[in-house]
Amino acid sequence: MFLYLSKIAPLLLYPLGLACILALLAAAFRRWDSWSTALAVASALLLLIFSNGWVAGKLSKSLEWRYLPQDDPPAVDAIVLLGGGTRAVAYPRTMTEVNEAGDRLFQTVRLYRAGKAPRVIVTGGAIQWMGSVVPEAEGMRELLEFMGVPADAIVADAVAQNTYENALHVRAIADELGVERVLLVTSALHMPRSVGIFERQGFSVIPAPTDFLATRSDEDAPGIGLGGAFFRLLPDVQYLEISTRVLKEYLGMAVYRARGWM
Repeated sequence: MFLYLSKIAPLLLYPLGLACILALLAAAFRRWDSWSTALAVASALLLLIFSNGWVAGKLSKSLEWRYLPQDDPPAVDAIVLLGGGTRAVAYPRTMTEVNEAGDRLFQTVRLYRAGKAPRVIVTGGAIQWMGSVVPEAEGMRELLEFMGVPADAIVADAVAQNTYENALHVRAIADELGVERVLLVTSALHMPRSVGIFERQGFSVIPAPTDFLATRSDEDAPGIGLGGAFFRLLPDVQYLEISTRVLKEYLGMAVYRARGWM
């Protein structure tokens, strides 16, 4: 039940879903001009604000820059790779593919090749009602082997369906393997919540973030000029998606803290 609520209920709180609700209410109250106008304006403002490049950049930086990557992280017991960076095999795909967060796999391979840990723990199950049949951990294992990580160096948890379960199941694996200190690999936006959850499970966590959206502060970007600054004010679906992802993380952190998971 928690999984369903975590995927569906927040849609009503995100900019696009909330803007749609306000627009529908504006239509429902069309006989009352003042109410209808106010709701329509609120809907439009909501979309304009959160599809703004300046707002999306500041929001993403507020989470992503909490943990910046180390130039030379120390050696640890294991590298933990969280799911979310792949697309499962489904016609006409001929193999597991990486998605926009696929940098997670490349970061993992880079750390393994650098000798930072003797093993990689991958964690991610299948969410069938979202169209996933093959556990994501199996797809990640396939791609890691394809990129040269030995099969006997990979341990997979193919059951977990959210970040809390990732940490819980990795804890069980770690207890069997004697793992305590880990390099945690996930997207920079997802890292603050992930670190809190894994530390709650007793891990000594060294963040190894990747997949950064905010690579520099907007005001320091060279040569942006007035034209570039103006265009960042225009609505863009890419910025709306970034803003939504940030709000999702903040909501997730609040819920996870309330449940005592981080």
